[in-house]
Amino acid sequence: MATATRPDAPIKLRVLTVNTHKGFTLMNRRFVLPELRDAVRNVNADLVFLQEVQGEYLPHRAHGSGWSAAPHHEFLADEIWPQFAYGRNAVYQGGHHGNAVLSKYPIVAERNHDVSLDRDEARGLLHCLIGVPGLPAPVHAVSVHLGLLETHRTHQLRQICRVVNHEIPAGVPVVVAGDFNDWRDRAHRVLDACAGLEEVFVKAQGRPARTFPARWPVLRLDRIYVRHVRDHRPVLLPRSPWSHLSDHAPLAAEVLL
Repeated sequence: MATATRPDAPIKLRVLTVNTHKGFTLMNRRFVLPELRDAVRNVNADLVFLQEVQGEYLPHRAHGSGWSAAPHHEFLADEIWPQFAYGRNAVYQGGHHGNAVLSKYPIVAERNHDVSLDRDEARGLLHCLIGVPGLPAPVHAVSVHLGLLETHRTHQLRQICRVVNHEIPAGVPVVVAGDFNDWRDRAHRVLDACAGLEEVFVKAQGRPARTFPARWPVLRLDRIYVRHVRDHRPVLLPRSPWSHLSDHAPLAAEVLL
């Protein structure tokens, strides 16, 4: 398969990933989706990868006056990201949640991969093709939420490799981001070996970023991986207000295509 030709001048893409915890703070103490929307806007990302985003749910008094009847990914996108895609993972009485991608550029195709291994832990990979102006081929963006169990993650990492190696043409830019639940720091070695994916923070700092819990990050659960890009670098985000907007801290990066 022929490799797509890159433009002469690099194109900068800012990406953000955040587990929204269904719009609640740690321990579900307060509903903060409107505040989260403001914080996401301030990053000025071209692509936003979301996990645990509520697609539908019956209102509850705990949501307070800020509750939105619209799907949370649409509420977050508002007028800033005209394109969005949602992949439903977990379905339960009264609603469902999953992964989403918000984009300033056209989403020309999307597919949600169910990588769940049991009914109690629904997980998915939302694969979107992004038509970035000036590029000869779409950017492939995959929003990821992996399982809590090591055996599940091992299987799901193989699924990521299958998607990247068999559903994405050679030479085109790839961004895979989200909540990997990889507290043992094993995913980047697996994904590098099987799919040539490079983690932005591992490349820059030697280890993934600490993201959980958001108030006092200890575990390195969230990641941004890339392949076939010119360059990339982490974007450091302020502790405030992010430390009280979810149970996970977000990650951001600039990617040159």
